[in-house]
Amino acid sequence: MLLTVSSCSILITAYLGYRSGKLNLTHRVFNQLTSVRASKAYQIESYFKNIRNHTQTLSEDPAIIAAMQEFSTAYSQLQTTNIPPAFDQKLKTYYRDEFLPRLTQTEAGLPILESYLPKAIAGRYFQYYYIANNSHPVGKKDSLDHSQDDSEYSRIHARYHPIFRKIIQKFGYYDMFLIDPQGTIVYTVFKETDFTTNLDNDAYNSSNLAHLYRQIRESKTRDYAKIIDFQAYPPSYGAPAAFIAAPIFNQSELIGVLAFQLPVNEINNVMTGNLNWESDGLGKTGETYLVGRDTLMRSISRFLVQDPEGYAKTLRSLGVSETEINRINQYGTSILQQYVQTSGVSEALKGKQGTRIIRDYRNIPVLSSFAPLRFDGLDWVILAEIDLSEAYAPIYSFRNQILISATLLMLLVTLIAMILANLFVKPINQLIKGTRQVAAGKLDAIVPLETEDEFGELAKSFNEIVRSLHTQTLLVEQKNRDNEKLLLSVFPTSVAKRFQRGEKDLAEDLSNVAVLFSDLTGFSKLSNTLSAYESVAILNNLVTAFDEVAEHYGMEKIKTIGDSYLAVCGLSVPYLDQDKRAIDVALEMLMIVRRFSHERGLPLNISIGINSGDIVAGIVGRNRCIFDVWGDTINLTTALKNACPPGGVLVSQTVYRRLQDLYHFEPIPEKEANTKPQLNGWLLKSIRSPIEG
Repeated sequence: MLLTVSSCSILITAYLGYRSGKLNLTHRVFNQLTSVRASKAYQIESYFKNIRNHTQTLSEDPAIIAAMQEFSTAYSQLQTTNIPPAFDQKLKTYYRDEFLPRLTQTEAGLPILESYLPKAIAGRYFQYYYIANNSHPVGKKDSLDHSQDDSEYSRIHARYHPIFRKIIQKFGYYDMFLIDPQGTIVYTVFKETDFTTNLDNDAYNSSNLAHLYRQIRESKTRDYAKIIDFQAYPPSYGAPAAFIAAPIFNQSELIGVLAFQLPVNEINNVMTGNLNWESDGLGKTGETYLVGRDTLMRSISRFLVQDPEGYAKTLRSLGVSETEINRINQYGTSILQQYVQTSGVSEALKGKQGTRIIRDYRNIPVLSSFAPLRFDGLDWVILAEIDLSEAYAPIYSFRNQILISATLLMLLVTLIAMILANLFVKPINQLIKGTRQVAAGKLDAIVPLETEDEFGELAKSFNEIVRSLHTQTLLVEQKNRDNEKLLLSVFPTSVAKRFQRGEKDLAEDLSNVAVLFSDLTGFSKLSNTLSAYESVAILNNLVTAFDEVAEHYGMEKIKTIGDSYLAVCGLSVPYLDQDKRAIDVALEMLMIVRRFSHERGLPLNISIGINSGDIVAGIVGRNRCIFDVWGDTINLTTALKNACPPGGVLVSQTVYRRLQDLYHFEPIPEKEANTKPQLNGWLLKSIRSPIEG
């Protein structure tokens, strides 16, 4: 019987332990993935907010406005110039030998040369000088500050180009564009083939930059910036590109559009943690990535970065064409190349967020945490995932250990059962166990032994002793709690603790505390018309309300003298804003008294004095001791309270100096000032608004 019960218990415990461990591990991993996902989402949103604010700010900068006007004017001046045939020939040679071959590697079909050349005379003129005749190699065309021509445009370019080039370098943009109201890109930093082309008529009129420009132009709204999603951008040889743009106004006239080409590197750095996935808690197979509504990636895959060959092999096993794989290798990114058509993406695109075990874009089981990510027109999905095999590695190891341990334990139980089968020492063992529990302080340990022999009698006596000890212990603990509660109701917390430790002569000097002393006006006269019970009930309600407000703001009540109320801030716990806390308490007390008087129709009001400074505090008396405070600060507070008109708060010169930027004060009325010139008090009028401050 012992062997059977033990074996069943071991197996059930092992199963429950494994199942519980698996659930807990899954929950923990999901929580970690969700935390990482939320953190990355916040970083991406912050990044887009920053570039939007930066773009809006730059579009209103006088230098950008002046540059837009000057570039547009200078560009227009060359619309009627004569272009030598050699210029067009060299420009065609550049497109035929440099641009189109690179574009053909990533674009389907054979591009037509004439369709990509700019149609405008000025456009061909400037592309010749800044692209075709630029001695710097492709990718370094922005190094040219001044071309060889003597045009006004080149002089303007030489002045502004170093500044704008530094902007995109410093803020991490890929390129910067100035576009006139007719759709012509009159300036770019990077000098790709979109330079001086027209977004309405030329080759790139269907690009996402052209769509974004038209949206900005049609909005005609100030303080406006918009981001457009990634799309293959031909001037960048088909690489994925996203743009942000804002209108440029000269007073009320739209004179152009400022646009930036956003770099994929910044987004990848956020999503990959600068390639430090393990330090982000994603282990060896975890990653966070973005997916657009078209189910294409908007950030790079970890597996492409770490193992391009293995990534390509995985795609081939899933039936991905060699053309798509070559395009991924060509661009070196999975953005706009890798489809992610998983259930997590599908749910997130519907606006849902959650966690789930799914198969990812590699058809590998993963733990996935997904959520929508929508910002300024971008309809994306953010996912954090880790391979199931890595996430469950600890539980698989735990399962194997349980099987081995359970087998060994069952063998051990078999041996023990055989040895102990004929021993009748169970009652003694139970009593020993109960005794040890009592010795360890567990006074509710009851020995479950109900036999009718000597051991049963001994167990009953033992249980009665334990119950008696438990009852007495509970009574002592209750008494201690009552004593502590009584001390806390009489003394401040710090004083009560010192008093409990046996300190009798308690006195200390306290610096820089705030003192509030109030007096109910009209209460003495009112109490003559009420019974003692009614007077006490009114005063008790008000004092209770005052206590709650004081406790909320960290003030400690010292005492009440009839209808007077004395409280100190900074007694047990020092504060940097004790004066403001006292003012806040005073304002709350005024509201309490006014509301109380209004609701009950009573002619009550309150006068409050507030001072800040040094005090002396201590316990006075022996048999019936009380905690009290005194000193010049207390005396001045009393005088302020006495001089304060009903319904007002009168503060000292010290409090006024500290809080005059937060509250409106006015000097004490002249009649009080004449009678108490040394008082120098200030009446609180109202809280200062942020604009006034």
